[in-house]
Amino acid sequence: MKIEMNELENWSFTVDFENIGWAVFDCKGQAVNTMGERAIRELEAIIAEVEHQSLKNTINGLVIISGKPTNFIAGADIKEFEGINSEEMTLAATGSVIKLLNRIERMNIPVVAAINGYCLGGGLELAMACHYRIATRADNTQLGLPEVKLGIIPGFNGTMRMTRLAGPMNGMTAMLTGRMLKANVAKSFGLVDQLVPSQLELRWAARKAVLQKRRSKSGNSWLHKIMCMSPIRGFLAKQMRKQTKAKVSPEHYPAPFKLIDLFEKFGGNEKDMAAAEQRYFAPLLISETSKNLRRVFYLSEKMKALAPKGKGYKPLRAHVIGAGTMGGDIAAWCVVCGMDVTLQDMSTEQIERAQKSAKKLFRKRLKKPVAVEAAMARMKADPEGKGVARADIVIEAIVENLEIKQKVFAEVEKTLKPGAVLATNTSSLPIEEIAKGLNDPGRLIGIHFFNPVAQMPLVEVIRSELSHEDEVEKGCIFVTAIKKYPLIVKSCKGFLVNRTLAPYLTEAVRQFENGVPPEKIDQAAVDFGMPMGPIELSDVVGLDICKHVSEILELGDPEKTELGRLVNAGKTGKKSGEGFYVWKDGKPEKKEMEFSKDELERLADELLAPMLAECVKCEEEEIAPSRDLIDGGVIFGTGFAPFRGGPLHYLESKDKANGADKASH
Repeated sequence: MKIEMNELENWSFTVDFENIGWAVFDCKGQAVNTMGERAIRELEAIIAEVEHQSLKNTINGLVIISGKPTNFIAGADIKEFEGINSEEMTLAATGSVIKLLNRIERMNIPVVAAINGYCLGGGLELAMACHYRIATRADNTQLGLPEVKLGIIPGFNGTMRMTRLAGPMNGMTAMLTGRMLKANVAKSFGLVDQLVPSQLELRWAARKAVLQKRRSKSGNSWLHKIMCMSPIRGFLAKQMRKQTKAKVSPEHYPAPFKLIDLFEKFGGNEKDMAAAEQRYFAPLLISETSKNLRRVFYLSEKMKALAPKGKGYKPLRAHVIGAGTMGGDIAAWCVVCGMDVTLQDMSTEQIERAQKSAKKLFRKRLKKPVAVEAAMARMKADPEGKGVARADIVIEAIVENLEIKQKVFAEVEKTLKPGAVLATNTSSLPIEEIAKGLNDPGRLIGIHFFNPVAQMPLVEVIRSELSHEDEVEKGCIFVTAIKKYPLIVKSCKGFLVNRTLAPYLTEAVRQFENGVPPEKIDQAAVDFGMPMGPIELSDVVGLDICKHVSEILELGDPEKTELGRLVNAGKTGKKSGEGFYVWKDGKPEKKEMEFSKDELERLADELLAPMLAECVKCEEEEIAPSRDLIDGGVIFGTGFAPFRGGPLHYLESKDKANGADKASH
């Protein structure tokens, strides 16, 4: 599909009075720029025009820049991947883009990438093909090749250019982790040649770079060349493989291992690596793993979309009641995300402990001492609850006692400002019951966080039978404002995540009581793709909490189980130093044991059957808005193996596979 210059929709192209060409990317009808087929064809037309003008000496250089205020290019348009179902189609699609980027790289006039905001995937591959890269220091300017998170590797010769510019260690590490690099880190890696303070200086700096015919000095240093030599490259690949295997299984996530294979075999020769990349990329793109990981990406986007745009509600101040582990962590995370927070508790000592704990998080997340001190100043002790009147959201996170919660909310309602959100972090009590004493019970919603707050991506937004829809929507806006995925669920025992997770943990305890070693139970779950085995997870969560949830959900009498016996003996898991395992230095002591693959697969089926059955019930009872969102909630709330696409999707895939097997027989 050839596009003429007068047919441009997503790009604009002008040549200014200094004969500098400006290619401005502004994807039509989208908040972010993505490299879809149409946009790529339009860029081809621009490059052809620039090549033509350079032959006539009517152009001095080209600047590629974004017309969006917050992003350069967010990557390829992954929705278009869905129409590709063969390796031949994949090779044809990537081949045309590679030719285009090679044309840019070979141009005899300077080509400058002027980067502000996200520059990811195919966007970074385009930028790396340019001769010089300038980026703003803005917080949202981040560069990376996150393809492994979608079950693939870079496919536009990004593997070759990344290792050339950043070197084998930095380049491969960035690709293997899918890590996004801030502008200053990207510059230290060699991916960026120049930094400017903000978007205001970007055009001027790009103009100067063109006129001075600047070329990147990054890449192919003597050290890089030595590290790419055969014996050293093999050693590096071995170390990379070992470190990657410690995190993921090659069977479940083949992409990072294929990337290591590519580097090990061809990393010593750029042409060979570029040619081989397509052969490694093509089968990964059409694999079930990649399809399922792309599904997980779509699920995360669906959750973000639950927060309506243009509501006029913008949460800037939060008031948290309860400075225990959960309340303190919620307050600290809100501060990390830029909010002002007041923290209320009857115990000033408890508030001080929460602030001390928060400082550790601030140091880890914000790094710079000035930013840490600014964050500490935004997290204010408020034992008397004066911050309620100014708060845009009030979150209660105190003991699970209905009478005490009702009393707290009755007091809060007196001073709560109009438009502010009123929320409880309860994990077990019905929202309807807590709201009974309020003048406007429809104002209360649930906002249920998971521990540890800083790490868990999901927050359940609980809609009771009384909740106003407007309050639920504002709850979703708050959750996305603190960089989490909201999931709207009905008020019921255990909501979605605890309701589906608890039967899985209960089955693990039953297997343990039947004599199955905890190591075998955990290994079966990990081999299935869970991030941690259920016995170890129970110890980490706290056996007392597991027992409480089991009682709430009425999953038998925990007092008659090994779980109840351990709790009554004070063995509550990791926090007490002993539960199902003995814990030393933060790790469980496990016996070295070998099990057959068939045994582990059968055991995994038995462990997961109750969870999968509960997910089906949740769909039937419409606990979440859709089947897809149940899958998303269980993935992001429990860690259910992402490469399987979600529990209900996994069940459907199994049914299809079983049907195909029967048909073949």
